[in-house]
Amino acid sequence: MTESVTIDLDGPEATVELGRRLAPLLRSGDLVVLTGELGAGKTTLTRGIGEGLGVRGPITSPTFVIARRHPSLAAGPALLHVDAYRVGSPAEIDDLDLGVDDAVTVVEWGAGCVEHLSDDRLDIVLAPGRSDDGRSAVIHAIGSRWQGCGLSSLVGA
Repeated sequence: MTESVTIDLDGPEATVELGRRLAPLLRSGDLVVLTGELGAGKTTLTRGIGEGLGVRGPITSPTFVIARRHPSLAAGPALLHVDAYRVGSPAEIDDLDLGVDDAVTVVEWGAGCVEHLSDDRLDIVLAPGRSDDGRSAVIHAIGSRWQGCGLSSLVGA
C-alpha cells in the first residue's frame, strides 16, 4: 500500500522545517530514501530531520565517507545519514554493514540501491518548484508501517 503527499517548499528554511515536522513520525529501523538533482535539498531536508530527532551534528553531506552516524542527544533514535551516490549496487550497500535497525536511516541517491533494506520506507522526491527558490517534496509512504501515520498532516503545516 502506498500513500503520497506533495508539499510545496518556498526555500531552504521550509525544507529544514519539513524535516523537523517529519522527525516525530520516525523511529529506529525506518528507512527514508531521498531523490533529487544536485542542489535539490536532500542534505537540507536531512538536516531538518536531524534537528527534529535531536541528534549530534552538524549534518553535512557524507559523499566521501558514504555514511555518517549521528547519535541522539535525547532519548530518541540515532540518525544514519548515507550518501549512495558512489555506490553501484545493492550488494555494495550490504557490504557496508550499515546497521540500519537501530537508527533512522536517511539515504541520499538511494533509489534503486537500498529498497531491499526494508519493506516499509518513505521515498521522498525533491524537485524544483514554481518559484526560483522553491521546490516541492513528494512523499511516497510505502508499506504497512506507514498506514495511517499522519503524513497528510505535513501538508500546509
